[in-house]
Amino acid sequence: MKILRRLMADESANFGMLTAIVMVPLIGAAGLAIDFGRALELKTELAAAADAAAVGAVAEKSTAVTQAMAAGNGTVSLDDAEARKLFFGQVSANSIDAPVNVAIQLQKVNNIITSRVTYTATLPTTFMQVLGKTEITVSNVATAQYQTPSFLDFYMLLDNTPSMGVGATPDDIKKLVAATVKGTDGKGKDGSCAFACHIVSTTGVVDYNSYYYLAKSIGATIRIDVVADAVSALMKTATDSQLVSGQFRMAAYTFGKTALDAQLYTVANPTTDFASVSKATEAIELMSIPSHDYPNNQTNYDDALQKINSKITSTGGGTSVSDRQAIVFLVADGVGDAARSSCQKKLDNTSSGPRCMEPINTQYCDTLKARGIKIAVLYTTYVPLTDNSFYNTWIKPFQSEIPTKMQACATEGYYFEVSPTEGIADAMKALFRKIVATPRITS
Repeated sequence: MKILRRLMADESANFGMLTAIVMVPLIGAAGLAIDFGRALELKTELAAAADAAAVGAVAEKSTAVTQAMAAGNGTVSLDDAEARKLFFGQVSANSIDAPVNVAIQLQKVNNIITSRVTYTATLPTTFMQVLGKTEITVSNVATAQYQTPSFLDFYMLLDNTPSMGVGATPDDIKKLVAATVKGTDGKGKDGSCAFACHIVSTTGVVDYNSYYYLAKSIGATIRIDVVADAVSALMKTATDSQLVSGQFRMAAYTFGKTALDAQLYTVANPTTDFASVSKATEAIELMSIPSHDYPNNQTNYDDALQKINSKITSTGGGTSVSDRQAIVFLVADGVGDAARSSCQKKLDNTSSGPRCMEPINTQYCDTLKARGIKIAVLYTTYVPLTDNSFYNTWIKPFQSEIPTKMQACATEGYYFEVSPTEGIADAMKALFRKIVATPRITS
């Protein structure tokens, strides 16, 4: 201690010694700033590379995503070469003067794929070695998520019953009413009819003098024709919307070709060949009936929904080609007309029981939804025909319930109403796009 006190008290030539002692921490402090500055720069560069790699790993065309979509839930790890290629894709490895270890792993849970990029780099120090620190380690984790495309099976259930023979627009309705005024055609038609009923004889021979062909001859478009064209056009939208081959499958059905034997009619079985579905749906016509007042099972929603339920053998979450989500796409005006013992409005007795006019019975919609099948409903507004005595007597009393029941039939968020003044094709495409839901990447 005496020596130290003597040294401190000695004012001769101690400046050099003190400087030497002070220089060590000064150099260490300066080196700390320089080395940490280099480390911070490296960390920023690596973080950008990791973010890019995380997003790149879940790009829809990446090998890993393709593998993950083809499989169920689980983990997919990229090999070292592919991981480094993704990591250094936007940053040259030559610009990083430190060895970097990279690992990329993808985990799929249902239809969400999460990429996890981990990296570690060891940066040798320069000035900090004076303080005994020979290296700085930089490491972090970057993640990104991708919602995989939904694999969907669409079962188009198209109402082609006589009520869909109404004029497609108010102008078309006026054309039909004007052309069917009693006596104007010289054949004693009932007159003032807004429906283009397609009459057949009991042998099934088409009556080309029916209102259906009258509508065609006067250029009045009817609703079923617009629906058929809209479904046909939808096939192009489906083709353009697919992110991966085989993402969607399409099937189409109507309520039958003739009321004499009304039952679910297969227009097109489930297929990825949308061109064939388009061609088949273009040929859809209004259901034929023997007479304007034919009472038997023209619009039997209960039967149609039960039968399409039996057509759908399985449904899943839509996460892969082997786990497809089934969707019934119902296009209809929502008014049932069938023979049954219990209903809301009974018209008369037939050989099969009372003819019932009523809104759709949602019981059979609920049966489908209970299986996990989604129901998309495009409600083509049932037009109030206030000049029509049949409408005023049998439909008007429950007119307000029709859209309510149709919406209740649909899966939440999958309901769309389109009036005669709106475009059915545009509405169908809008509902389809809403169902498909574009995949998104979030980092």
